[in-house]
Amino acid sequence: MKNPFITTGYVSAAYFCDRERETEAIVSLLTNENNIALISPRRYGKTALIRHCLQRPEITDHYYTFLIDIYATRSLRDFVNKLGKAILDTLKPKGRKVWEHFITSLKTLSGNFTYDINGTPSWSVSLGDIENPNVTLDEIFYYLQNADKPCIVAIDEFQQISKYPEENIEAIIRTHVQYCNNAAFIFSGSQRHLMGTIFTSPARPFYQSVTVMNLPLIPKDKYADFAIYHFEQAGKKIDREVIDELYKRFDGATFYLQKVLNILFQQTPKDSMCGVEMIDSAIDYIIDFTADTYAELLYQLPEKQKQILIAINNEGNATGILSSAFVKKYGLTSASSVKSAVNGLLDKDFITQEREVYKIYDLFFGIWLRSQ
Repeated sequence: MKNPFITTGYVSAAYFCDRERETEAIVSLLTNENNIALISPRRYGKTALIRHCLQRPEITDHYYTFLIDIYATRSLRDFVNKLGKAILDTLKPKGRKVWEHFITSLKTLSGNFTYDINGTPSWSVSLGDIENPNVTLDEIFYYLQNADKPCIVAIDEFQQISKYPEENIEAIIRTHVQYCNNAAFIFSGSQRHLMGTIFTSPARPFYQSVTVMNLPLIPKDKYADFAIYHFEQAGKKIDREVIDELYKRFDGATFYLQKVLNILFQQTPKDSMCGVEMIDSAIDYIIDFTADTYAELLYQLPEKQKQILIAINNEGNATGILSSAFVKKYGLTSASSVKSAVNGLLDKDFITQEREVYKIYDLFFGIWLRSQ
């Protein structure tokens, strides 16, 4: 039997836990021509939820759907490249007439596609080929507006656009979205303060242009029922206390629950019970594979950032990190040096910030760090 605790991507509704209320809300909003800003910390299952919604028949039967992750993008040119490639890759299986419409819309890139022996195109566009990203973006939105079916475009880690070097990026994208009435958009993001500023600040272009949804944790009881059911389907059992303990250790974050349960499921023989005594060895099993990478990451950090990372990790949920008490407790130099180091750690995604609470981003890394 397939391991039901999926750790990469989205497989099907059968292996998707709960989110019934959120799914119904998102599907209803999209099919009624609303745009959505979906906000949650990373590793809460936000992207899987989007994929789950896009697989609903109300969506698949009537819309073209495009999902792009722009986390690694650094400029408007990167953004345009990602969006164009995602659209072409999605349209290719739908037949020549469908993808030809898109390619003919991209007049500035018409000579930059390659075709295989069957005449199927590939996005062989390099960043250098996109000479004027604003114009190419115009062409992409022209396609979305004139596609033969309505479209849904989901842009993951949308807060990244606020870091692009070009001016007025938010205004440019907002204008395109505003006048594209053949498409609905999901803007999802994991950095709450950046996403909140983009969509709720009256001074920003996206203000009052979307329905803002904050994604909560999956309730512990729902997740426990999900885990128990899948263990039983495989002829195995799991103690509910296992879920209680994992939920507490990992603050209910879906990614970590799935990762550890994947290993526990693998290590529990048929007709046997998975108990709390198996948790530590399962976590050690996961961390052992990554220990060398963690050691290298720590080695590469500047000394002050390393000190702050260790201090925040020791606190768990660190508050008042600029206070004299925090500085004194961990033998740090000064509040100003702490602030500088924290900004560096935030930029590198070693830590996260929710309001005034800081914690290590990778909780497995945090466990490894405490063992050193």
